[in-house]
Amino acid sequence: MQLAFVTVDVFTDRRFGGNPLAVVFDAERLTTAQMQSIAAEFNLSETTFVLPPRNASHTAAVRIFTPKSEMPFAGHPNLGTAFALARRDSGNERALGASLVFEEIAGLVPLELLREGGSVVGARLAAPQPLSRGAEAPLDAVAAACGITAADIEIGNHRPCSAGCGVNFVFVEVKTREALAAARPHADLFARHFANVVGIHMYLRNHAGVDIRARMFAPLDGVSEDPATGSANLALAGLLASLRSEPDLVLPLRIAQGVEMGRPSLLEAAAEKSRGRVTRMQIGGRCVPVTAGTIEV
Repeated sequence: MQLAFVTVDVFTDRRFGGNPLAVVFDAERLTTAQMQSIAAEFNLSETTFVLPPRNASHTAAVRIFTPKSEMPFAGHPNLGTAFALARRDSGNERALGASLVFEEIAGLVPLELLREGGSVVGARLAAPQPLSRGAEAPLDAVAAACGITAADIEIGNHRPCSAGCGVNFVFVEVKTREALAAARPHADLFARHFANVVGIHMYLRNHAGVDIRARMFAPLDGVSEDPATGSANLALAGLLASLRSEPDLVLPLRIAQGVEMGRPSLLEAAAEKSRGRVTRMQIGGRCVPVTAGTIEV
């Protein structure tokens, strides 16, 4: 069996930046084990598999795999898959409209395509689940797992804590650019202390012209560091909005990630808050096509 695939760089306007993604089309005949093997073969942070939707009013069912496991939801795979489907189906009877809905383990993911001059250049999604905030994480354990000191961590706004809107991360604010740059994940300590979350998302506020500079480590999923993590930054926007004192606000964030890896990414996130409750979270960005081919299964 031969299946068509493409690769796309997400959260960037140029090839070989952003977060690479493989998208495998017409994957309904693949088993879960085959999908996992293909994702391991591509060895990107995620690979998606596009299947027919269970509900005909939706665009597709999408399954997402890291090199080691299946994810219930992730950001850049959704945006890259929407972009890839729009490019594949443009100009024919299956041409996609401006709005899409993907069926995933975490729930329904609403998306909209971003266009310039009639061409699709990216996508934006809304969170499939409300923001949930979990327990605080031990300061010393977080610092050791990321190769920094407890003194490098900013606790004036919040202590390290878990949060998510489809998948959970530990969020850690650091005080300086030097601390962010020095961080290195230690997989053994992740396994000991953080096996119940996807990874640790570390961030610095207001640096070099962006609102957030971030890094994300998920060594237990085979992703030592991720160039751009849509699901984490989506939840971060919600978390930061929830911490603000205003009962009603819209919080836009421009987020840079992947710079330390040589794959600079730009993510545009926003969270809306009404009557003290976060009611909506969105994240989007540009995408560029990179490769296309077929895979033998």
